[in-house]
Amino acid sequence: MAYEIIIKPSAEKAFGKLPNAMQVKILEALEQLSVNPRPSGVKKLKSTFNIYRIRVSEYRVIYSINDTILIVTVVKVAHRKDVYR
Repeated sequence: MAYEIIIKPSAEKAFGKLPNAMQVKILEALEQLSVNPRPSGVKKLKSTFNIYRIRVSEYRVIYSINDTILIVTVVKVAHRKDVYR
């Protein structure tokens, strides 16, 4: 079963400001998350419940997974120096 990808408005706004080449890479990563929300290289953030991050070049995608209703919610998309603030 495929997971539905939901992008929060704040993450969508940040995504829109990225260079086009990076947007394409991140969209490919999100498509892969719909099939496997926990790919190799994914990290669960320690200080939070059910929040994960994947790396896409110098950018990070922070997201949560709801396995009961098969939804991946993208919370934040940002450069690695800014994403954890």
